[in-house]
Amino acid sequence: MQGDLMAELKVGDRAPDFTLPSTTGEKVKLGDYLGKKNVVLVFYVLDWSPVCTDEVCGMRDSIKAFEGLDAQILGISVDSIFSHKAWAEKHGIKFPLLSDFNKEVCQLYGVFHQEVLGLKGVAKRSVFVIDKQGIIRYKWVSEDPKKAPNLEEVRRAVEGLR
Repeated sequence: MQGDLMAELKVGDRAPDFTLPSTTGEKVKLGDYLGKKNVVLVFYVLDWSPVCTDEVCGMRDSIKAFEGLDAQILGISVDSIFSHKAWAEKHGIKFPLLSDFNKEVCQLYGVFHQEVLGLKGVAKRSVFVIDKQGIIRYKWVSEDPKKAPNLEEVRRAVEGLR
């Protein structure tokens, strides 16, 4: 699937299901959360990069607020599960980081950079809030890999699902 052929997902669309390996050692399937939890799907460019570290650590620091809103955070990048594990350990990240090493899910969600900052085939920094029925209720995508999402805005979007 090429970046320019990706479908544009919109708020109100059904979130595409996927299964990816996780830092928990399990395969995580989006569909397993249906009827149980809202999901905050956070695509980020790469482990170990400064903006991604700030963004994901901000999510880590906000985890109690999201859990209080019955939401599960899932982080996704094209890094390997081995990189994810080391990065999560270093930064105390407790929510699952999923490896989209084959670059299929970021393309499925329409958030694939063909090339950015000299890197080929990474996810665009983006956030999707998916309700318990599997519907996208909030979407934020940045073409600029240096721009992080507003976590307060994301929290409000999840809060609006009550």
